[in-house]
Amino acid sequence: MERKYFNDFDFADFWDDCDYALKEYVEEYPAEGLASSIEQELGYKLPASYIELMKLHNGGMPMNSCFPSAEPTSWASDHIAITGIMGIGRTKTYSLCGSLGSRFMIEEWGYPDTGVYICDCPSAGHDMILLDYSNCGKDGEPEVVHIDQESDYKKT
Repeated sequence: MERKYFNDFDFADFWDDCDYALKEYVEEYPAEGLASSIEQELGYKLPASYIELMKLHNGGMPMNSCFPSAEPTSWASDHIAITGIMGIGRTKTYSLCGSLGSRFMIEEWGYPDTGVYICDCPSAGHDMILLDYSNCGKDGEPEVVHIDQESDYKKT
C-alpha cells in the first residue's frame, strides 16, 4: 500500500496487540467500499489520514496512550489518555459502528453530534476523542478534540 501520511512513522512499537485489543478493537482489513458505507452510516466523510491508518492496522490499542494537554481535564491536569482507537467496521465492540461506537456515544450517552468519536478513554465513557466537524462541515477536514462529559462536554 502506498502511504501518503505515514511514510516516516515507525509502527514497530505502536500497537499493543494483546488479546483484549484483538477481541474488542481490531477489525479485519477494511474491504473495498467499507469506509464509504461507514461514512454514510455516520454522516461524515472520514479523513484520508485516518483511513490510511486503518488500512495499516484497523483499530486497536496503542502502546503509548497519553497525549499532553495545555488545559486540565477531568482525567488529568496535563494530559489526556486513550484506551483505544476505533477501527473502520461494525463487528468489534469498539469499532466506529460497533455496539459501543460513535453513534452509541451520541444516542445513549448524549455526546454532541458534531462528528465521529474515534477513541475511547480509560474513564469508561466519561470522555472521548472526536473528529470534530463543527468548523468544516460534514465533508471537510475535522479537528481532533477531547470531549469531557464531566465538564458539560467541554472540548479540549
